[in-house]
Amino acid sequence: MLISANSNQPWNSTHPTLILLPKSRTLRDVNQIHARLITTGFINNPSLTTRIILNFASSSHKPLVEFARYVFMSRHFGRKRRKQENPFLWNAIIKSFSHGDDPKEAFVMFNLMLENGVCVDKFSFSLVLKACSRLGLVKEGMQVHGLLGKMEIGSDVFLQNCLIYLYLRCGCLGIACQLFDSMMNRDTVSFNSMIDGYVKHGMVKAARELFDVMPMEQKNLISWNSMISGYARSEEGLRFAWELFEEMPNRDLISWNSMIDGCVKCGQMEDAHHLFNWMPERDVVSWANMLVGYARLGEIDIARDLFDEMPERDVISCNAMMTGYVQNGHFMEALKIFHDMLSRKELFLDNTTLLITLSAIAQLGHFDEGVAVHCYIAEHGFSLSEKLGVALIDMYAKCGSIDNALSVFEDIEDKSIDHWNAIIGGLAIHGLGEVAFELFIEMEKLFVKPDDITFIGVLNACNHAGLVKEGLMCFELMRRVHKLEPKLQHYGCMVDILGRAGHVEEAKKFVEKMPIEPNDVVWRTLLSACRNYENFTIGEPVAKHLVSLDSYNPSSYVLLSNLYAGSGMWNDAYQVRMMMKQRDLKKIPGYSQIELEGNVHEFFVSDKSHPQVREIYSILDSLSTLNPEVSYCKH
Repeated sequence: MLISANSNQPWNSTHPTLILLPKSRTLRDVNQIHARLITTGFINNPSLTTRIILNFASSSHKPLVEFARYVFMSRHFGRKRRKQENPFLWNAIIKSFSHGDDPKEAFVMFNLMLENGVCVDKFSFSLVLKACSRLGLVKEGMQVHGLLGKMEIGSDVFLQNCLIYLYLRCGCLGIACQLFDSMMNRDTVSFNSMIDGYVKHGMVKAARELFDVMPMEQKNLISWNSMISGYARSEEGLRFAWELFEEMPNRDLISWNSMIDGCVKCGQMEDAHHLFNWMPERDVVSWANMLVGYARLGEIDIARDLFDEMPERDVISCNAMMTGYVQNGHFMEALKIFHDMLSRKELFLDNTTLLITLSAIAQLGHFDEGVAVHCYIAEHGFSLSEKLGVALIDMYAKCGSIDNALSVFEDIEDKSIDHWNAIIGGLAIHGLGEVAFELFIEMEKLFVKPDDITFIGVLNACNHAGLVKEGLMCFELMRRVHKLEPKLQHYGCMVDILGRAGHVEEAKKFVEKMPIEPNDVVWRTLLSACRNYENFTIGEPVAKHLVSLDSYNPSSYVLLSNLYAGSGMWNDAYQVRMMMKQRDLKKIPGYSQIELEGNVHEFFVSDKSHPQVREIYSILDSLSTLNPEVSYCKH
């Protein structure tokens, strides 16, 4: 946009330039002002340049902020100073950094103030402490704290509160407590900061003690809401949250939403709905909490009814409804909401939307839909360096395109451990154990620290590929090199690796040496190996132990019966089957699933319940006629 000043003003007047300031937005506007300052010589007018700095430094438009910094550094910094120079211009520039995109520069500017003998005031300190808080620079914050302690303003309540906020933000609760206890005067902000700090650290009892000694006249909505949100996080604390909610003199939306959220988390949807109906006004958070609560209980139809009743929807509420659908297995419905969001230009999709969408696509195996979402991600500049990249790799792997998954993985420059885990897990389910193992070795060479999920993925990959030595090596690396304590899943993987390879005796010894109690899955894995390799000696006691461990699981009885049958012990097999009958245990039949156009079709042995059963058998008949080697069981 071209901007112009009043041409009736004389050329040597600063008035036209002052008129331009509030109209400026773009780099072109800034260049116009800069050119005018130079050609008129007003660049040397301290009064005008001061006005420019103060007008532009707090702007939301980046070109203006950068110009303010340029004018300050070129026209005001480094000039001959008065003995007590007012720091207000310095503070304006420091604020542009501390509240902007590069908070660390605020610390640099603060140091320049000190080096140049400029008098720092409490606003200078508060701004640099804000920058330290945003970046978690606790060491630098302590240096500022040390300097502040040597100055008269060091005991100022406002600055003491800034320090408390810094230490709490950096996770230094103990230092914040010490500082709070040493304060001569405390205000509402002091108490609220500490109460919030205790709550966020899970120390609700300590927060309540402080809340109770807080002067009543200093308590405000923030104080009450902090306590309610702290109590509402657990079922045990919800009773105290109710007491405070009923006792508090005033309530706002946060108060109501905190209580609804607490009821939702504890599964008390009747109370949540009562609050929802009772509250004087609602926002999208209120609606989203209700959607999440009903979806968690599997009441997806009620959640959808609420979603349809919403006066207006935003990304948060749409994401909540999509999450509910995915959690309850309604993947196509989740995708319908996604497409509806795409068609509404006022809704801007965020990372969460895309994560939920990719999860639904992965479950459905809709490869083409996944490619379309990938294109959307690329076109709109979403970063793949965090969870979105992980979800994209996982989606391609589950949709059967491991090549695309590898391509996405390789294109991500700043890979986290989650990216490595996703691709290793994807390779494992595709049976590419050797490639997964090679990637794990590459991780080791690049000094990427694996976690327990990494080793589950690698061990599964070794299991599918029959890599016994490599599996044993990974297990030892986990324990001895990376000092990670194996979990039941890791032990289960190792038993399966040894058992599938026919090392039944070694698998049995491995289970016996486990430092944690094996669960039924571990024992069942060992028993399956015994049955596959007809090892009756180990299998029978394992099977009997399984039956005693989980007497109502039919699979344990079936495995034991099959073990007896495989050894020709028909009478024992019959007795096990009779035991199942007496206990009314029925074998869960095996079945196959096929996903077609978003619908999952299940087929059991001898199943003729499908509505298109005639067409299915007709196709199978034609296939078997064309190729005699193709056969199926009709009965």
